[in-house]
Amino acid sequence: MKVEFAPLSTPLPRRLQTAAVAQWIFSFLALAQCCTVAFIALFFTRFWLLSVLYATWWLLDREKPRKGGRRIHALRKSIIWRYMRDYFPITLVKTAELDPKKNYLMGFHPHGVLAAGAFLNFCTEASGFSTLFPGFTPHLMMLSLWFRIPFLRDYVMSGGLVPSDKESASYVLRKPEGGNLLTIIVGGAQEALEARPGSYTLVLKNRKGFIRLSIQHGTPLVPIFSFGENDLFEQVNNPKGSWLRRIQHRLQQIMGISLPLFHGRGIFQYSFGLIPYRRPIFTVVGKPIPVQKKFRPSTEEVDRVHQKYLSELSKLFEEHKGKYNIPEDRHLEFI
Repeated sequence: MKVEFAPLSTPLPRRLQTAAVAQWIFSFLALAQCCTVAFIALFFTRFWLLSVLYATWWLLDREKPRKGGRRIHALRKSIIWRYMRDYFPITLVKTAELDPKKNYLMGFHPHGVLAAGAFLNFCTEASGFSTLFPGFTPHLMMLSLWFRIPFLRDYVMSGGLVPSDKESASYVLRKPEGGNLLTIIVGGAQEALEARPGSYTLVLKNRKGFIRLSIQHGTPLVPIFSFGENDLFEQVNNPKGSWLRRIQHRLQQIMGISLPLFHGRGIFQYSFGLIPYRRPIFTVVGKPIPVQKKFRPSTEEVDRVHQKYLSELSKLFEEHKGKYNIPEDRHLEFI
């Protein structure tokens, strides 16, 4: 098997690496609130016209996220993402050639707490995506609610993020010219509650919507496993059936996002904080699984392709786990 890594530049200063990661975490968590507050507050100042103009633009542009978004290459290539890459570090690994004349549907596993590997590999150029996959345009699906927040919607679209709904996915996958990679973090918010060091539990046994979507468009499936994704944070113990897990599931049903109680290190100390631990991530992209196109696949056809996907994902994990210090007796668990 041919394995390729993108050539990376010289690592950047460690202090700047930590600052870049802190900026990514805190800016995104705070940005949603700040954008909403700023949009509303401007109506009560002499700058009210800015909010009116943006609201008009928002109305005219409301369908853009569902039509592939609007990426800004200068932001994708920003040096801050190189600092973030070197902090962990994060490496994108290619194991098979992909045809740029086709579109592909990629399943990313596991979600982790913050999906750092998915974001950096497919929403920036820090790990050398365009070098490894020339001729392809990457898209990463994200919860639709983030695209309803003023200003923030434009920021997340700049990296290639699109809403996680069928309409957005279909728009990308049916492009006749090919060359599009649509990445779905299949386990979603629920899988974030399983994210802790040494965990290889994937919420995938009953996740078949992406399989059906792939068959309807005749789009090959590509499994991805991001080794180290679950090692970035510790999480408060929340076994199934516990009061904490019940509350987390209830909040997920109400808000659409899960709230894992996690901690990492601090900026100036290593015992406690919200900065992820400095642990390497290797995002391994597997080989494509051919899919026969059928507009209305039967349940049996979906189940058959789903089982094939589980098998190929397990195979990918088993073939590479030894390289990344995972014990031989550890295997993927599907729930």
